[in-house]
Amino acid sequence: MTILATVASLPGLSRHSAAAPRVILDFDAGWRFSLGDDAPAPAGAPAAPSATGFDDSGWRKLDLPHDWSIELPIQPAAPSGRDGGWFQDGVGWYRKTFAAPAEWAGQRVWVEFDGVYMNSEVWINGQSAGVRPFGYSSFRYDLTPHVRFGSTNVLAVRVDNSRQKNSRWYSGSGIYRHVRLVVVRGVHVAPWGQAVTTPEVAGDRATVRVRTTVENEAGVQFPVVVRTTLTDPAGRRSGRSEVAVDLPPGGHSEVTAVINVATPRLWSPDTPELYTARTELVVYGMPADAVEALFGIRSIHFDSREGFTLNGVGMKLKGTCVHHDNGPLGAASYDRAEERKVQLLKASGYNAIRTSHNPPAPGLLDACDRLGLLVIDEAFDCWRKGKNAHDYHEVFDEWWKRDLDALVLRDRNHPSVIMWSIGNELEERATPEGAKIARELADYVRSLDPTRPVTAALNGIDPWDGTDGVFAALDVGGYNYQRWNYRPDHDRFPGRVMVATESNPPESLEYWMDAVDLPWVIGDFVWTGWDYLGEASIGHCRWDGDGRPAPNTFPWNQANCGDIDVCGFKRAPSYYRDILWGVGSKLWIAVHAPVPDGKKEEVSWWGWPDVRGSWTWDRHEGLAVKVEVYSACEKVDLLLNGKLVGSQPTSRAKRFTATFTVPYAPGTLTAVGYVADKKVAEWQLKTAGAPVAIKLTADRKTIKSARGDLAYVTVEVTDRAGRVQPNADNEIKFGIEGPGAIAAVGSGCPYSAEPYVGDRRRAWQGRALVIVKSLGPKGAIRLRAESAGLTSAETRIRTE
Repeated sequence: MTILATVASLPGLSRHSAAAPRVILDFDAGWRFSLGDDAPAPAGAPAAPSATGFDDSGWRKLDLPHDWSIELPIQPAAPSGRDGGWFQDGVGWYRKTFAAPAEWAGQRVWVEFDGVYMNSEVWINGQSAGVRPFGYSSFRYDLTPHVRFGSTNVLAVRVDNSRQKNSRWYSGSGIYRHVRLVVVRGVHVAPWGQAVTTPEVAGDRATVRVRTTVENEAGVQFPVVVRTTLTDPAGRRSGRSEVAVDLPPGGHSEVTAVINVATPRLWSPDTPELYTARTELVVYGMPADAVEALFGIRSIHFDSREGFTLNGVGMKLKGTCVHHDNGPLGAASYDRAEERKVQLLKASGYNAIRTSHNPPAPGLLDACDRLGLLVIDEAFDCWRKGKNAHDYHEVFDEWWKRDLDALVLRDRNHPSVIMWSIGNELEERATPEGAKIARELADYVRSLDPTRPVTAALNGIDPWDGTDGVFAALDVGGYNYQRWNYRPDHDRFPGRVMVATESNPPESLEYWMDAVDLPWVIGDFVWTGWDYLGEASIGHCRWDGDGRPAPNTFPWNQANCGDIDVCGFKRAPSYYRDILWGVGSKLWIAVHAPVPDGKKEEVSWWGWPDVRGSWTWDRHEGLAVKVEVYSACEKVDLLLNGKLVGSQPTSRAKRFTATFTVPYAPGTLTAVGYVADKKVAEWQLKTAGAPVAIKLTADRKTIKSARGDLAYVTVEVTDRAGRVQPNADNEIKFGIEGPGAIAAVGSGCPYSAEPYVGDRRRAWQGRALVIVKSLGPKGAIRLRAESAGLTSAETRIRTE
């Protein structure tokens, strides 16, 4: 005979309870931090920072997200070397004291970390809750056995990033993503236990399937009604389902709701329509738990004949690889930083990103869902064989399954995610062992989510056909810098779907034209659309004696290979890509920085010639200057001060570029584009005068007062006419008043040793950046900029 418990048996639930069934607390604020592993303890106090009674009153107060590496000066002796941008790493401790109300007793208390880099261990009231080696995985711990209800509690976190090298790029150090405390009742939805799919999508109807895993940790059996409600982007109910299940103590059950939606609003990059699936658990008519997921109704399909189709419409992926850092902020993942990155990439024509080479911050995927950007969600940079002494290969065998769980179960409801990647440039890619690992990982991912294809990114090896075993385990073949293998591989495997998971900027035209011409090649992901810290100087461009540091040497700390620089400013290759993709202007003038006679410009595999959108070249009057016009027009005229310099056709055969040699003279350089002899576009460059003033432009004049919202302020040095002086390198000092702080400063100079956390920055090519962070109260933030010999500037940002 089955005996069911009464409502009074479920902790925290009664017929008169008005409390929320699930409590989610933002746990970012109010931490204390100490850098190093030898924090001194007062006499008579516990010696370990993990101990509850440890005195942390002398530690620094801070809020998360936090990256301590970006706060430290770069040093040529830093163990991370040029891979890590010469930033310092080490060990750090975090502690947080919090109250657990008595009414939480009998419930489950979880702490959730979106990411801690790396080798973290968490203690609750002196008891270890667990360890997590991988610095990019999200994870949670059940703190319940050690929580002191009705009293204060101490959470301590040790982060160890001292084992170097462990990354091929800048990793950052610390609790660099968000943290939450979650309180649930004994009957609850399992962690990441709600999965939403759209197996059938048509113009007039769609089927939505919501699978919910329900757990009973209450100790007695309960009858549970699982109620699932869908609402459309306007907040109107789109459908509902109720399923009853009896849960034994310690048991769990997966409940599936199938709901038909009439005339669905489909999700795509152009129309990122988001629905909400709310799942409620009801026991004896009372709410026991509730979770929500945003999702999109959309269909995806991949094959070698039609390529990639979204909602039945063919689409080429205009993609970029994106590392996890946020430039001057380091690895700290502020939601606004992730959102701005997506906005600027979309504005430059991208419709897809690849999260190279690790699980991304949840805030990035949220922004991709909301703004419309497709995602290849990547897990690892290595498997059993490493690329650095202390990278993921050390823990691969023990942790890969749990880390894939964290990736797939966490991210499976995001409509932006269209592929899972199980790895990048694996050392085992041409071995039987690699084929076996690939099959095991791919099959496991499919067991967690069979609705998306699995890929991996493979780079060159001789013989190339040695990669066939790994490719055979994949649904989509990822090709890093291997476009010459597209056709012969298609001849050998006509059913293989291919994508350029990495390509280099100098071959942008070739890679994109292959994607356009070959149906089995579904797109191109350039390395890279957004520049990043670490892998310093891989995109260098220089000539001997130009005053720049040699490649791979200190103080290079940026990769310098991004279409967009670390501050979010467009670089020359981004304007060229605009022409290839037909976004923005149909013209852009690229002026080559003059190279002295007898010198030769050296451009790396990932670099771009030193061309600038500038017609300000002091002391070069009369000297020949090479000028290119990137053009989507049939013909281009180039004029200097109103006089025709020359006229040239532009086409694919001409690489969409017209090239001129122009004797430099100050004034106005104008490119005019024609189609069928009709003027359709114009681009001008004007010589700037001497620098006289500073100009500040905030991307948003109003931000949220809640801690951690950001305003990005562009800093420009201008002449009397308000034009940016592209040669200005003035040091600019910043001051701030009101409910805000300077979170970071920066510039696009890839080899500046200036700190990213501070109150001053030297302009580079006339520009710099200040990132302002809200501190909580509402009011007006006043940011002021000044520099010797320049008129100062001020801007105001409101927090509301």
